[in-house]
Amino acid sequence: MKNLFLLFVSCCFMAACNQSDKKAANGNNQELSTLFEKYHEESLQLFPLSATTEGDKRYNDLLPVDFSDSYRDKLKSFYQRYLDELVHFDRDKLNDQDKLSYDIFKYSMDINIEGFKFHDNYIPFNQFVGLPLTLGQLGSGESAQPFKTVKDYDDWIKRASAFPAWADSSIVYFRKGMAANFVLPKSLVVKLIPECRALVTDSADVKSNLFYSPINKIPADFPDADKKRLIASYLQLINEQISPAYKKLADFLQNEYLAKARTTSGIGSLPDGKAYYDYLVRQQTTTDKTPDEIYTIGLAEVKRIRSIMDSVKNSVGFKGDLPAFFEYMKTDKKFMPYKTPDEVLAAFHKIHATMQPNLEKMFGHVPRTKFEIRQTEAFRAASASAEYNQGTPDGSRPGIFYVPILDATKFNTTSGMESLFLHEAIPGHHYQISLQQEDTTLPKFRRFGGQNAYVEGWALYCESLGKELGLFTDPYQYMGALGDEIHRAIRLVVDVAIHEKGMTREEAIKYMMDNEAISEQGATAEIERYMAIPGQALGYKIGALKIRELRNKYEKELGDKFKIAAFHDEVLGYGSMPLALLAKKMDEWAVRQK
Repeated sequence: MKNLFLLFVSCCFMAACNQSDKKAANGNNQELSTLFEKYHEESLQLFPLSATTEGDKRYNDLLPVDFSDSYRDKLKSFYQRYLDELVHFDRDKLNDQDKLSYDIFKYSMDINIEGFKFHDNYIPFNQFVGLPLTLGQLGSGESAQPFKTVKDYDDWIKRASAFPAWADSSIVYFRKGMAANFVLPKSLVVKLIPECRALVTDSADVKSNLFYSPINKIPADFPDADKKRLIASYLQLINEQISPAYKKLADFLQNEYLAKARTTSGIGSLPDGKAYYDYLVRQQTTTDKTPDEIYTIGLAEVKRIRSIMDSVKNSVGFKGDLPAFFEYMKTDKKFMPYKTPDEVLAAFHKIHATMQPNLEKMFGHVPRTKFEIRQTEAFRAASASAEYNQGTPDGSRPGIFYVPILDATKFNTTSGMESLFLHEAIPGHHYQISLQQEDTTLPKFRRFGGQNAYVEGWALYCESLGKELGLFTDPYQYMGALGDEIHRAIRLVVDVAIHEKGMTREEAIKYMMDNEAISEQGATAEIERYMAIPGQALGYKIGALKIRELRNKYEKELGDKFKIAAFHDEVLGYGSMPLALLAKKMDEWAVRQK
């Protein structure tokens, strides 16, 4: 996931066939470029956490209450003002790059403004997405928030000091949701409570608190007076502000909110829930596909992939049906060879090394951003999935592939380790996000933005490249990859069924376990994720199907003139965009190849 989504300098990576278009930057409409620059600059002040993620340190001390009605009014006016300014430009007179930027920008403003019709701010956070989790990542000193200078440490004190007010406001808006029957399911609330309590410590244990971690790594060259002051300030911050705020949230959720939480699983039961879900489907897939169309696609994909899985099962001589094979793969100890987290991480490094020679054949341009593999922090590992966190444009922070390892001895090799790496790391999110951020010819709203269906669609498409990259030679690893693929197809079925067709959490968990090799714990976490973030899981398969559709089309049309590296470079060459715009841009590329 992301937590929806940057790095250092370069435009030389672009394909030669793109350069002719991109060098039309000399003929770009300067007034339009100025508008986009102003938009991005102003957006950084509205979204200071995004600025931190980009490596812009100017707003590292800010923490707005980003769900309040006043903030939303300000944000809506912001989007509308720039949309109004955009229409002053004659699109037909712009060059190709500016037309593309115009179209992406207009799409983004329109879909953002439409979203304000719904009261999603009545649920300020959940156990998968929200500031209480993000704050822990930032404050740990292992994420985007820098802790290299005295000012960095002081910026964090000021930012974190705003969290109690944020937490108090979130309670106010949770209560608004309670009054309007716009609330979380009970099964999600019970997961939130321990997450908040895990970040509470008493004064005797304050040095074990996650937020004390930067003090343990305070640079040796800091003046002694600053060290002394910062240590005292961090102790006070944690004891008097952060711990009490997390405790207050946990107590509210347990003692007041839980009783009012809903027993239904989908947002269709919320006020205006169907319209809200229809909106989220369009927003997350960047298509006009209806939920029913997506549901039908999901059923067909599940059927197709199950057929392939059955043939793999037969090829290894397993006697029994697919559910029995799934159980065998989940439970047989030979598929759990690791003893320590380091051994798990080493296995992922080996996957990277194995495919490196073929990567060079399939991609003409690769990112300069460095890359690391890390174990997910303990405080959030229980609810976390493997994920990619982007690096910074200045190279000060690498792209990081996080792997949650609760118990290395139970980490299963058939869980799709190879396909997971292809998706979350290389050539999935690391290539796409890094190349986009490194491309200084793009307006910043494109360099540092992204549409879910493109971003996750690309990453899922990359999973299908395993055999071409020298992976999936072990039938059990291939089975794991098929498991990951059917997992995304299952999402199309259960996401729609939960939110539009009345499927319960328990029914969705059973459907998932019946169709893939996943534990009940894993299926529960996944289904609860779809309950918490409706529609987001649809973008993966819809986006991947579109990219594969385009590849198949051009392979047939171009014959010997089709070059896979050129195709990949072109898909990545203009950054994220809605799928309809991607198809149009790729069709123009195919004409040039002829």
